[in-house]
Amino acid sequence: MARYGMAIDLNKCVGCGACALACKTENNTEFEQDGRKYNWADFLTFTEGKFAEGNVKYKVMPVLCNHCTNAPCVDICPVNPKAMFKNADGITLHNDDRCIGCQFCQSACPYSSRDVNADGVQYSVITFNPETPNTHSFYNDATAVVPNCTSTPAETSELAGTKPPDKNEYTHPDYNAVRPSKVTEKCIFCHHRLQNGESPYCVVSCPSGARVFGDLEDPQSEISQLLAANGHDRLADNSGQMLGAEQGTDPHVFYIGRFNAGNGQ
Repeated sequence: MARYGMAIDLNKCVGCGACALACKTENNTEFEQDGRKYNWADFLTFTEGKFAEGNVKYKVMPVLCNHCTNAPCVDICPVNPKAMFKNADGITLHNDDRCIGCQFCQSACPYSSRDVNADGVQYSVITFNPETPNTHSFYNDATAVVPNCTSTPAETSELAGTKPPDKNEYTHPDYNAVRPSKVTEKCIFCHHRLQNGESPYCVVSCPSGARVFGDLEDPQSEISQLLAANGHDRLADNSGQMLGAEQGTDPHVFYIGRFNAGNGQ
């Protein structure tokens, strides 16, 4: 049986954001609002030093759902069968129809916050879709940037016949291509693509090949060999604290090397 995971080589990552854009277009996630982050592929960024002193260093860490082996979001889900669940391949999936919108999963996940602004963090891997405003409410806006010249978001959506107007259509037995109101949503390793023999879209779209996805149980897989040949870190929470030894959740996202841009390094 496979057990899927992802390794991100920070020595190769250039912080371009292609993974985030790819994820957003693939999974139809909406814009950030009211402390809610709908970026399934997101970033932690750190700046050290002072520009005036010529010692500024900048660090970028791509982040996503860690698909933990011992996932608190799954443990706490109160419905039966669970809306947040692990599949046979170790991927943490979510069923839209069973979700009751309690947000217990979001509160239990060490990588998530209901309000990132209030909690002073940069990202949340689980996000809630409230009843109001409804999903992709931006495209309800009938205001033109340039009156009588540019189309309004509402007009663009109406002409496209879908919301969002650039919607990527796909089907999956557990989740919708655009999640409805009153449910949570998160990265699912592009499970709809895996079922077609394709890799997650963030992996395919990385121009530097920094992301490697594969079976952690197969010692011959690229990810297994990469982890065996290199030391690695894992995130402890969404503040950026790193795990050294295993601390309970056993994340399936690994970081290799160090992103270090600035001061000629």
